[in-house]
Amino acid sequence: MSDSEAKEISGKEKDQKEEKERDSTKSPKKTPPGSAKGSSKGSAKGSARKPSSPKSGTITPKSPAPKLGRGTPQKGKKKEDSKAETPAPPEEENTGPPENVVPIFLASKTQAIYHCVCDEDVTKDNPFKIVTKEEILEDLHNRAAICDFHPFKDKIINYPGTELLLVYDYDFKYGQNFCIALTEEAKELLLNPPGQEGEGGEEGAQEEEDTTVYKYVPPESKEWISLGSEKDIKEESVAEMRRRLKVSVRRKRRLFGAPCEFKDRNVGDAKDGYIECTSYKDKTYDLKKIELDKGTQAIPWFQDSGTQTEWKYPRNANTQYYPREFSQKEQEDILNKKETVNFVESVGPRFELALQQNEIMDVFFIDWLHLGNADDTFGSKADNHLKEYQSFTDLQFSKEKKITCIQWHPTIKGVVAVAIAEKLSFDERIDNAAKVIMTPSLILIWSFTDPIHPQLLLEAPDDIYSFQFSPSDPNIIAGGCQNGQLVLWDISAHADRLKQPRGGNRNKKATVLPGFEDPNALKTPIVRYCAVSSIENSHHQPITDLQWLPDHMEINRMGVPQENKSFQCCQIFTCATDNCVLVWDTRPPKGPQQQQQGTKEKQGPKNPMGVPDTFKHLDLTWKPMLRVHLHKSEPGGDHAPTKFSIAESQGERGALSKATEGGVPDKEASVTGGYYQTGKPGSGKEKRTLQSVKTHFYVGSEDGEIVYVDWMPQKDQDTGKIQTPKPDFYHTVHDGPVSTVQRSPFFKDVVLCVGGWNFTIWKEGLIIDKNNPNAAEMSGPILQSAPNPVRLTAGHWSPSRPGVFYISKVDGSVDVWDLLDKTHEPSITQSVSPVAITSIYPFAVSHKQHLLAVGDNAGTLHILEIPWSLRLSTPNELTGVANYIEREVKRRSFVVQRWDFRETEKRELEAEAKRKAGIAPNVILTDEEIEYRQKMEYQAYVEVETNFLRELGILKEDDPLPET
Repeated sequence: MSDSEAKEISGKEKDQKEEKERDSTKSPKKTPPGSAKGSSKGSAKGSARKPSSPKSGTITPKSPAPKLGRGTPQKGKKKEDSKAETPAPPEEENTGPPENVVPIFLASKTQAIYHCVCDEDVTKDNPFKIVTKEEILEDLHNRAAICDFHPFKDKIINYPGTELLLVYDYDFKYGQNFCIALTEEAKELLLNPPGQEGEGGEEGAQEEEDTTVYKYVPPESKEWISLGSEKDIKEESVAEMRRRLKVSVRRKRRLFGAPCEFKDRNVGDAKDGYIECTSYKDKTYDLKKIELDKGTQAIPWFQDSGTQTEWKYPRNANTQYYPREFSQKEQEDILNKKETVNFVESVGPRFELALQQNEIMDVFFIDWLHLGNADDTFGSKADNHLKEYQSFTDLQFSKEKKITCIQWHPTIKGVVAVAIAEKLSFDERIDNAAKVIMTPSLILIWSFTDPIHPQLLLEAPDDIYSFQFSPSDPNIIAGGCQNGQLVLWDISAHADRLKQPRGGNRNKKATVLPGFEDPNALKTPIVRYCAVSSIENSHHQPITDLQWLPDHMEINRMGVPQENKSFQCCQIFTCATDNCVLVWDTRPPKGPQQQQQGTKEKQGPKNPMGVPDTFKHLDLTWKPMLRVHLHKSEPGGDHAPTKFSIAESQGERGALSKATEGGVPDKEASVTGGYYQTGKPGSGKEKRTLQSVKTHFYVGSEDGEIVYVDWMPQKDQDTGKIQTPKPDFYHTVHDGPVSTVQRSPFFKDVVLCVGGWNFTIWKEGLIIDKNNPNAAEMSGPILQSAPNPVRLTAGHWSPSRPGVFYISKVDGSVDVWDLLDKTHEPSITQSVSPVAITSIYPFAVSHKQHLLAVGDNAGTLHILEIPWSLRLSTPNELTGVANYIEREVKRRSFVVQRWDFRETEKRELEAEAKRKAGIAPNVILTDEEIEYRQKMEYQAYVEVETNFLRELGILKEDDPLPET
């Protein structure tokens, strides 16, 4: 608005005031023709308002600003037109905001930032708000295009002053909720509008009637300016992605409007007349119990109760009763009635039929328990071959290597781990030492959800030949190395990675912005070992077998089995071809060594290279707690173990019920195995001894021998030292190194051994008398297969069928043996791999799915699906296999008796032949004569020894020999 226009308007207002004064003097009671109230350029009523002091950036001018409303007031006609020549004031036009004043929309978040919340910080009466230029520039820098001041960024930057003015548009006169002054002139114009000066409060004294008539002006449509809100609306809206289903319902026209008739019916009359939605256990729900706080009251509860029975003095009482019977006359009357005769004649045939049916069939036979399994309907007897389910190979880590060991994850379904090693002999490893050292030794953990990339890589100091998950904590893994060291891993930090349902989406996050992705998110993590044994105290040959001790027992340094109160697996058995079986304890040592180690840990770095400190107390200082040395019964070397099997297994805790207090077993039990000691060991003061645990175990050697030995050390009668006793027996029944020694999951005392070109099945506990010269023959295998044309590499019992086991061979085929079907040849032979198979492991994923993991010499892991005929046991199969084993034991006992009989018969025939030929029979000496001969031989030996020492000058003539 220019200055000339403002002066013209002020002149017109002065003329109007003069006319009002003249009219008031003439007719003071009449309403003046025009009222200044409602004028947009300042009214008399508004000019009389006192200015208020601004607070917190809010400015209240001396007179109110022009009213920002949508409607334009239209003054009414005068009731009395005193002077027709007086012109009426012109109507105010909606010409838009003043120059350099721009409407702007401020969101609620922006209002909170600048403390200009509508109807709180700024109101209709106090619409002004001062905002510093520095605050707006900082908001533009932080929120960029999201900031509401972004459309006027250039004008705000070029603003000469330091403070900008915001005006609250209460009536949305200019289309937005605020207006901003972009120049100092516009700011001054809004704070001090023209026409404010010179106005007095003369008219405020007189009460005037408001005759303003407001006229509605419809809002004008403006061009849409996009600020990004349509994207939010599109994201929040629900769009139909799937195609709609079309349902056509038809009915005959004559049935429309027909009356309905409802009636009851039986559920079994219709096919789907009743559908039951029963609850079931969700097998995919996997939640590990971390900590449990539970209390148990171990004493009986005391309870007081009362009754309202009134006590009477005791007395003897009796009651006599007799059955109610019809009299003889009543019986005759009933029998002679026609109704009785008709009843007997009607039910007689049915009664006879019921009696006949009771004689023909058993009415108490429960058909439901003898119905066939639902799985029997699928497949046929011919469907008994192994189906290829999946295969795993890695071109980077397992190429040109062999698989040495396979282990399924105990708790997570579909996760399998394999150990890989170089296909080199000892001489080749020495020649290629540089290459072997630079090649990483790994254990690959695969998941069925991602057959291309392994889920985890476990790094080891050398090639792993055997490893096993801890039965009590599957996140702990123990492995045996090529150099004889024992290694421990802790994969607790990566357990969630193995539980992901889909491997491809495990690292994708919806919140990651484009351009900020993690380049290492899709890489397979490498887990470094957290503890390794001391190489001086480890095996001196590659560790060929490893087994965790069950969680309900532990053994002390004297080999005595004791109760494990923590129920956590803490001890490991390992064997190698260095003639030893070692027992390791994963718990921290007690005494000053632990304190010394604690001080070293405080000084050294904490958690280097991201390795968990679970077994930091064992790293490079781990020593075995018990050493079982496998001596031979006769001179000529020791046994070199490759595989072993102990009697106790995970989950069988029947030995705890027979435990006794104390650290060592009783004296009678220590005669057959173990060293008897009168005092209790220091580590077993508060632990019970497990009397029923067998300390004998089977060992397969490198020379094809099956050794049965006791791990409890005994006192040697010759030397007086405490050492491992000699084996109870050993048999050389295999013509190659033993590759499998495994106990049946259904029969604890039945052992399968595979080695060379044949396999054997043993029954534990067949020795009757150790002093019997034929004890070794009596303890032999109950089943020994014929030599196979191809060398056998591994074997494993079926987890679901007692009489079935699997044998792998060098030609890449797998034999399936069924003891109830054939014992002279395999039931099924199927080729799996073009190269030699190195390991085999069947696993029951669920009741309806069993998988067979097969590892070959090319580094490929084959997963085969076992058919229903090999996973479902036949009725009474367990009893049938038990009867077969019992028959074989009796057969072997009979064979041994026949051997003794034939040996006695042969000696008798030889004696009879000598007697007929005139040859004197052999003289049988008595015990006294034998003792005298031995004494004479010893005296002769002493005399020869004395002469020899005198010739050497060691012994003089007068010096006697030292007593032995």
